[in-house]
Amino acid sequence: MLDNRQRTILRGLGHHLQPVVQIGKDGISEGLLSAIATVLEQHELVKLKLLETVPGDRHELATELAKQCRAALVQVIGRNVLLFRPRPLTDPRPSLEMEL
Repeated sequence: MLDNRQRTILRGLGHHLQPVVQIGKDGISEGLLSAIATVLEQHELVKLKLLETVPGDRHELATELAKQCRAALVQVIGRNVLLFRPRPLTDPRPSLEMEL
């Protein structure tokens, strides 16, 4: 769970990101979850775009996506969702500089 300071830092880092996954009329599917998991492994902080055709409430969908991807929901603003999942400590790639 992220505290307010961490959430603020991640919002700032995510502000300039472009959405890398678009979610449309099919909603949450296995293929979508796989794509999001792959992107989270590569980038830790990911912006997603909810298209107009997505079924259901955007906040509920964002919460469900975060839960199923084992990620923290940082922000829902408009139709954009920001998710964060830190890399494991054993991963040699650099991680975001933030106390978690």
